Amino acid sequence: MSKIARRKFIQLSAAAAAGAMVVPGKEAVAQDMPKVEEDEAMAQAMKYVHDASTVDPASRANPAAEQNCANCALVQGADGDAWRPCQIFPGKLVAAEGWCTVWAPKA
Repeated sequence: MSKIARRKFIQLSAAAAAGAMVVPGKEAVAQDMPKVEEDEAMAQAMKYVHDASTVDPASRANPAAEQNCANCALVQGADGDAWRPCQIFPGKLVAAEGWCTVWAPKA
């Protein structure tokens, strides 16, 4: 019988358990996520639209004509993608040309 220190045994057991839980498969990518629909309750609450040019800049809290999801600090993903993940709509994509009331300028 081998003598393994208790701490080492627990570390090895945890690593083995974690390895057993990993299921190989395809990696989730943004393109697999659904797109936010303008008629969803959350989208309506945030006044989200797919096309920022349809919103009057004067009606915005931070009036500026160049506000869109592509230049918002809350949007993630690669620049240039037409649809990107947003922190406001977890698990969904927003249009890069879209806009909502939570828009914040990138730092």
